[in-house]
Amino acid sequence: MRRTWGVIAVLMTAAMLAGCTANSGSVSTDSSGSVSGGVVPAEDARDITGTTSDLNTANRDVITTGSLSITATDPVKASESAVTITEQAGGRIDSRSENPATDIQPASANLTLRIPSDELDRTLTELKKLGRLNFVSLTAKDVTQQSQDLDARITALTTSVDRLLALMVSATTTTDLISIESALSSRQGELESLQSQRDFLADQIDYSTVQLELVAEGTVAAGGPDTFWTGVIAGWTALVTALGGLLIGLGVALPWLIVLAIFTAIVLLIVRLFARRRKPA
Repeated sequence: MRRTWGVIAVLMTAAMLAGCTANSGSVSTDSSGSVSGGVVPAEDARDITGTTSDLNTANRDVITTGSLSITATDPVKASESAVTITEQAGGRIDSRSENPATDIQPASANLTLRIPSDELDRTLTELKKLGRLNFVSLTAKDVTQQSQDLDARITALTTSVDRLLALMVSATTTTDLISIESALSSRQGELESLQSQRDFLADQIDYSTVQLELVAEGTVAAGGPDTFWTGVIAGWTALVTALGGLLIGLGVALPWLIVLAIFTAIVLLIVRLFARRRKPA
């Protein structure tokens, strides 16, 4: 009898110890993914500790956009070279417009380039060789959180769709089948929408968007004078340009002035004739 009670006591003690061990090692997470309560295992602790400076930026999802302006001798020919440079880098052209030179406007070209993100720096270096760089502007936007959120929602919806498909196979009544089909249709529509958003976001991440502007010589004003003599030259050039513009304006207005003078002379002549007729009276 004593042996029996001894065995029971040992078993109860072991069960209590096992329960305590299980409770002390449990970890729970809330909907935001944060850890609450219990002891965090060593492998989990490595994931949630540290600072943002420890993050590897190479693993971030970044959308890069920018604009580039270049003065080229022949903007249309430079546009063809820009297309070749972009395609050789594995990119593509989303839009392209070219305006040849005319009597009233200089030549120009505008392109929307989609350049692989890992080839952006090298491609920009090649594009700058097309002429004189006027300006370049790049903007990077971190969308890692948005990308991860879409991936999580897509995974959850995929799992839900798979479960509904399994339930549809095992459905035994028409009512259950109709209910499952309705829920499945809704889940599949939402899943397709999220996948479309994810594909678009992935394209924006993988391919940087650069607006390239190519202009002819003299379209973009050069930098200001930096010495006395360059200032004198710039002032003289401005004076000649202003006088030239004044002469052009005078030439345009001259026919109108002649017509106005003739009309004025006729009016004055009529007035004088009426005045002479009134005097004898």
